[in-house]
Amino acid sequence: MKNSKRNIVYALILLSFLAVMYWIIFEGKNLESDRHDLFATAHTLQWPAFVSHLQSNQVQPLAILLLQIIVIIVVARFFGWLCKKIRQPTVIGEIIGGIVLGPSFLSLYFPKTASTLFPVHSLNNLQLLSQVGLIFFMFIIGMQLELGVLKRKVHNAFVISHASIILPFALGLGLAYYIYGSLAPTGIDFTSFALFIGISMSITAFPVLARIVHERDLHKTKLGALVITCAAVDDVTTWCVLAAVIAVVKAGSFLSAIYIIIFAIAFVLVMVKLVRPFLSRIGEMYVSREHLAKPIVAIFFLTLIGSAYLSEVIGIHALFGAFMAGAIMPENNRFRNIFTEKIEDIALVLLLPLFFVYTGLRTQISLLNDLYLWQITCIVILVAIVGKFMGSTLAARLVGQNWKNSLTIGALMNTRGLMELVVLNIGYDLGILTAEIFTMMVVMALVTTLMTAPTLDLIENAFKTKRVNIPSEIRRFGTYNILLAFSHPQQSTSLLRLAHSLIKKLNRSTSLTALHLTASNDLHHYNAARYEADCFAPIKQEAKQIEQEIATLFKASNNVESDIVEIANENDYDLLLIGAGKSIFDGTALGKLFSITGRMIDPEKIIQQVREKESPFDNSIFSGSTQQLIYRSHIPVAVFINNDFQQAERILLPIFTAHDLKLIPYAQKFIHNANAQIVIVDSQKRIAQSTETLELIRAIEQVAPNHISRLENTDFNESLWANQDLIVLSTESWKHLFDIKKRSIKDMPSTLLIRHK
Repeated sequence: MKNSKRNIVYALILLSFLAVMYWIIFEGKNLESDRHDLFATAHTLQWPAFVSHLQSNQVQPLAILLLQIIVIIVVARFFGWLCKKIRQPTVIGEIIGGIVLGPSFLSLYFPKTASTLFPVHSLNNLQLLSQVGLIFFMFIIGMQLELGVLKRKVHNAFVISHASIILPFALGLGLAYYIYGSLAPTGIDFTSFALFIGISMSITAFPVLARIVHERDLHKTKLGALVITCAAVDDVTTWCVLAAVIAVVKAGSFLSAIYIIIFAIAFVLVMVKLVRPFLSRIGEMYVSREHLAKPIVAIFFLTLIGSAYLSEVIGIHALFGAFMAGAIMPENNRFRNIFTEKIEDIALVLLLPLFFVYTGLRTQISLLNDLYLWQITCIVILVAIVGKFMGSTLAARLVGQNWKNSLTIGALMNTRGLMELVVLNIGYDLGILTAEIFTMMVVMALVTTLMTAPTLDLIENAFKTKRVNIPSEIRRFGTYNILLAFSHPQQSTSLLRLAHSLIKKLNRSTSLTALHLTASNDLHHYNAARYEADCFAPIKQEAKQIEQEIATLFKASNNVESDIVEIANENDYDLLLIGAGKSIFDGTALGKLFSITGRMIDPEKIIQQVREKESPFDNSIFSGSTQQLIYRSHIPVAVFINNDFQQAERILLPIFTAHDLKLIPYAQKFIHNANAQIVIVDSQKRIAQSTETLELIRAIEQVAPNHISRLENTDFNESLWANQDLIVLSTESWKHLFDIKKRSIKDMPSTLLIRHK
C-alpha cells in the first residue's frame, strides 16, 4: 500500500514537471519571430557547426594538455617496456620516448602531427607541469637518502664519491676551455659556462643506479651497499655544488653571489635545525596509515612546497628545496613508505614522463649536422666516461677494493640518466647551454647510462673465477626437508619466514611441513575442522604472500612431544624447527616462555634463575617438552626465539665452542637462499684450529665473497648485534652467551639455537 502511494506521488511530480516545461517551451516559440533567420541558418548548418565546435574544443589549452599527457604516458610506457626487455633501465626508454616525440623524429617526419600535438603555445603549460613532477621526484630522492645511514657508512664512500666528482669536474673545466670560443652562447661569461660544464660531467643518477643494483641483486652485498652510499653522497654533494653554481651564474660573479650563498646556508640550517626536529616529532606520533590523516599530510606537503618556493626565491632553484625537504623527512621507514606511496605513482608515472618529453622537444639531433659537432660530441662522451669511470675506479682501488669491485663501482657511478637531464635543463633555462651543447649532453647522458649494463656484464665475465670443488656439506642443495612444529598460530608466521630463508630458491627440491599437534582433551570432535582451519590460517596466508609451498599436518595427541619426535624421526626430514612460543625478551625479567605444547613455564622460576646467574635455556628449562625434542630427535633441531623477526638479511654467528663450528653450513644456506650477510665473530680463533671448517668457509668465500666476513680481533658485544636480524648459535653455547651478556640479553635480536647432530 505504501509503495503504491509512493509511485502515485512520484508520477504526479513527474507529470507536473513535464507540463510546466512544455508550457514554457511553447510560449517561448513566440520569441522566435525576431530571430527566424538566425535559427534557420543554425538548423541548416547543424552538423558543420558541431564539427566546428569539436575542432574549437580540441585546441583549448586544457584539451591539448590532456591529449599530450595521454600520448606521453603511452609512448613512455612502451619504450620503457622495450628497454626492460633488453635489460636496460626503463628510464632509458622514457628518455628515448621523449626524444622520439620531439623534433629529432616526430617533427622531422610527421610535422603536421607534431604541430597539432605540441603547438608552440602549449609548451609553457607542459613545462610548468613537468617542473611540478620534478619537484615531487626530487622530494622522493631526498627521502631515499637516509642521512643517518650516510653518517655511519661515509668513510670509504666519501673518498670514492668525491673523487668521482673532482676528476670529471676538472676535466669538464678543461672541456669548457676548449669549446667556449666556438660553442658557448653569446653574453655568457667563461666562469658560468665552465662551472656548468664541470657540474654536468660530475652527475651520477642515484635512482637509476639504485634500480640497477637491485635488479642485479647486489643491494644485499657489501659492494651494493657501498656503491649506493657513494651515489647518495655524490647526490648530496653535487646538489650543494649545483646550488652554488646557480647562485654564481645568476649573480654574475663569485662576489655578487655571496649574499645568495649566505641565504642558502641559512635556509639549509633552518631546515635541518628547526624544521627537521618538528617533522620528526610528528612522524613519531603519526606512524600508522590510520593516523596519517589529511591535516598531517598537508603539513608535509606544505613543507615540500614551501621549501621549493624559498629556494627558488633565494636563487638556488626550486628542485634543491624539494630535495632538501625530502632529506629532512622523519627517518622512520614505515612513515616514509606510507608517505612515498601517496605521491610516488602520480609523480613517477604521470608527471615525470612529461619532463622527458619536454627535454626531447628541446633535443634536436639534426643540429649536429657536421663532422666537427660530432667530434665534439665524442669528446664530451669520452671526457664524461674517463672522469667518472676512472675517478671512481681508482679511488675505490686506493681504499682497498679489489679490481673487480673497483671497476664495478666505476661502471655504476658512470650512470647519469635522469639526474643529468635535470641539470642540463637548468643550464638551458639559464641560457648557459646552447641548443647544440644541450643536445650533445643529452646524447652523452644516454650513452653513459646505456653502457652500464653491458660494462657490468663484461666485468663479470672478465673476472669470472673457476668453480672450486665445494665440500659435499655445502654443495648439497638437493632435497632439504623441514618440519616446522608450532603451538600458537601467531607464532607460525615468523617460523615460516625463517624456514623460507633456508630453502627460498630450492622449492622444487625441498619440502616444508607445518605441524600442529594439540592435546586430545583440548579438542572436541565437533569443532576439530574449525580448530584446524583457524590454526593454519595465518601460516597459509603468509605462505601465499611469500610464495612458499607448504604441507600441513594436524592431529590430536595424548603426548605431543613424543609424537613430534616420532614424526621427525620416521620421515625424511633434515631439520626440526620449533619456536620458543612468546619472545623471552618481552614481559618480566626475561618474559614468559612457552614450551612446544603451549603450556607456560613458570616465570618465577626464570626470574629465580636470572638471580642465580643461570641460563633460562640450560638443562633445567630444556627438561620436559623442549629437552625431549632436542635430545630424542635423530635430526638437527632448531629452537627459534622471536624478537620481532621480519627477514634474515643480516645474520651474526658467534663462535664460542666447537659446536658452533658445525653451524657454518646453515650460514651458507642463508647466503644462497636469502642473500644474507653473515658476520662470524671468532674472537678465540677456533676456525683456524679446524681445517675442515676453514675449507668450508673458503669455499663459501669463493662462491659468495661479498656475503661472509670474519671478525677475529673483536669481542662479542652489543654493538655487533645492533643492526642484525638474527643471531645463530648452538644450544650448547647459549648458557655461555647468557653468562657474558646477561644484562643486555633482552636487547638481542631474534635468536636461532641449533642442536646439530
